[in-house]
Amino acid sequence: MNTMAEARLQTQQKSSQDGQETSLWSSGFGMKLEAVTPFLGKYRPFVGRCCQTCTPKSWESLFHRSIMDLGFCNVILVKEENTRFRGWLVRRLCYFLWSLEQHIPPCQDASQKIMESAGVRNIISGRAPGGAGEGQVPSHVRKEVQRILGHIQAPPRPFLLRLFSWALLRFLNCLFLNVQLYRGQMKMVHKAAQAGSPLVFLSTHKSVLDGILLPFVLLSQGMGVLRVAWDPRTCSPILRALLKKLGGLFLPPEANLSPDSPEGVLARAVVHATVEQLLASRQPLLIFLEEPPGARGPRLSALGLSWLGLVVQVVQAGIVPDALLVPVAVTYDLVPEAPHDTCHALAPLGLWTGALAVLRSLRRWGCGRRVCVRVHLAQPFSLQEYTISARSCWGSRQTLEQLLQPIVLGQCTAVPDTEKEQEWTPVTGPLLALREEDQLLVRRLSWHVLNASVASSAVMSTAIMATLLLFKHQKGVFLSQLLGEFSWLTEETLLRGFDVGFSGQLRCLVQHTLGLLRPHVALLRIQQGDLLVVPRPGPGLTALARLSAELLPTFLSEAVGACAVRGLLAGKVPPEGPWELQGIELLSQKELHCQILLLLHLLPQDLLLLQPCQSSYCYCQEVLDRLIQCGLLVAEETPGSQPACDTGRQRLSARLLWRLSGDFTDSDSDDFEEAEGRYFRLSQQSRCPDFFLFLCRLLSPVLKAFAQAAAFLHQGRLPDTESGYAEQLFQFLRATAQEEGLFECADPNLAISAIWTFRDLGVLQQMPGPAGPLLHLSPAFASRDSQERLQRFIQQFICS
Repeated sequence: MNTMAEARLQTQQKSSQDGQETSLWSSGFGMKLEAVTPFLGKYRPFVGRCCQTCTPKSWESLFHRSIMDLGFCNVILVKEENTRFRGWLVRRLCYFLWSLEQHIPPCQDASQKIMESAGVRNIISGRAPGGAGEGQVPSHVRKEVQRILGHIQAPPRPFLLRLFSWALLRFLNCLFLNVQLYRGQMKMVHKAAQAGSPLVFLSTHKSVLDGILLPFVLLSQGMGVLRVAWDPRTCSPILRALLKKLGGLFLPPEANLSPDSPEGVLARAVVHATVEQLLASRQPLLIFLEEPPGARGPRLSALGLSWLGLVVQVVQAGIVPDALLVPVAVTYDLVPEAPHDTCHALAPLGLWTGALAVLRSLRRWGCGRRVCVRVHLAQPFSLQEYTISARSCWGSRQTLEQLLQPIVLGQCTAVPDTEKEQEWTPVTGPLLALREEDQLLVRRLSWHVLNASVASSAVMSTAIMATLLLFKHQKGVFLSQLLGEFSWLTEETLLRGFDVGFSGQLRCLVQHTLGLLRPHVALLRIQQGDLLVVPRPGPGLTALARLSAELLPTFLSEAVGACAVRGLLAGKVPPEGPWELQGIELLSQKELHCQILLLLHLLPQDLLLLQPCQSSYCYCQEVLDRLIQCGLLVAEETPGSQPACDTGRQRLSARLLWRLSGDFTDSDSDDFEEAEGRYFRLSQQSRCPDFFLFLCRLLSPVLKAFAQAAAFLHQGRLPDTESGYAEQLFQFLRATAQEEGLFECADPNLAISAIWTFRDLGVLQQMPGPAGPLLHLSPAFASRDSQERLQRFIQQFICS
């Protein structure tokens, strides 16, 4: 404690000295500014711990408090000190010498081991005419296996890997300002690698560069050659051949055939044997759990589920005792690639097309400001431990139609306290060969890891700036005011346990961020020497909405709670009424719980990313606790009742005695029946109205898109294919954006999300047609009255 107090005192003294120095110099905007320390002194939140409920042993064994004191390293900063040599020539050839010194383990051709695996031999013996003798493989079957194996992988070439690492290092230094990696997180991964189990990295997918950036980062940190599971749809045959020689893996097209197809059975056996050999040889594997950037569809990747299912299958079969899963995320100030046209599907990337894209990126980013990148490695956890403990958290679930449709139509008022079942990612490929119970395990494991990856991701400065401009100052803001609010939102992010991906002086941060967002904002100098920052309408607001989505997980609980309070007050107080009038209304905890639960059921799982081990009841309590902690809700003491803070004579009720330890929150400390009778009011502090409105607006793009989709039901041309109706709805959102200025809703992904939510809700029905499945309007929502009920149900959560 003394050491911490001394360190904080030194930090405060240093900050005061810096403040005296920086108050003397003038910024480029003609203003005197103070320095900002966005990490609360030298102590920053350590993010990326694994789930203590599902993996308590991993939570304890692979972490030590000493790693929290380690700093950052810039992976692409290679100098003379990073090599074994010294001299003026070394300083000019340090990139090349560094690439030669990287440790690349010898990669042997594993085709013979795969051929001799039990699963492949069983398939071969069954397919051989008349059966094959012991140790004999028919030549035509051997050629078929070799062909499938050649489609999956190729032996990595060390010379090509070193050459590619040298070229990539030069390219990344031209493209990025820095690529930061936290040494504490890397130390956790090194400690996990020493345990003897293979490492499987499960990553988000923000850019097409992730597939080459992550292997480069891990190779530079001594983790060896990372085998990357690429999506064959995004690569041309020539590019696939190159990536396989660099350690890439590709799923053969035969693996997606039906389970009864002989070609599909053989292909899946070869893929399974390949994963067996990779894990047995302890080669690290990288799997992307999200769909490629710009792709229309669910957030969870079907290809990623297939590869993860193979890993789970190998561990459950006992071929490998265990595997350690490492959630990974990469965050960018701006994704350094050409602006994708989200109206068109992604085309396969060829070798020459990729080279031209690299040259265009260098030219575009060379003329402007370079971006910063953060690579995040969360705490590894045991797959075997998760498999054993996760099954105990499974409970009954209901569809969205069973949960919400009676309430929307006014047929029922009670909200079922049951979990929602919502799966948008289809089951394809090797996942089809698993049992239904194992398929469910893979899906929930994917959501769990994706939640950990997002929670460990740092919030970049562009996300904070885009959120402020879009949800607080869409009509423009003076730079002097923007500087203060940028510092405020940074501090609020850190206080919620999320990290930020920037540091430095406030003036430099704002200059750098506005320089990156210059295509989307206009800077107008006024006579007093200040600047007016105005978001550009149209596509500029749409781009800011995409950037601001990176900040939503930080305030998601408070945003859900604020919108639920707005829905609860919608029928009691006029939306345009003063804040003092809304603060008069009493809000019972039971009503708040039901309203939060309704909104949780309405919002898609792709947005919420709730942990499967966390019940909806527990999350509702967490949302309520967050609203109390941030000061928006104040407990109302009724006359004669026991104060809420008096816990001296309170006891646990019988309903809470059987709860798991992970289900207890601050709100569960009181008796359940007493909690149902507790009341709250909106706080009357001066900062609360603006903060409440800010939280509500964070969810406004999704909720407004859903409300507009409900209004479009009577205008849409049905029946139609899913893609055709999605295009109709997207054009309607664009037209509405032009009329009402709601450009943050003009996103094709929001249109698809609304259609799939309405399909789960029973508003739309999918029926077979001559050319494929067609969407029809269900009889329950065929009338205009039912459609208006749906629109009102969604609009109650929107704060104008």
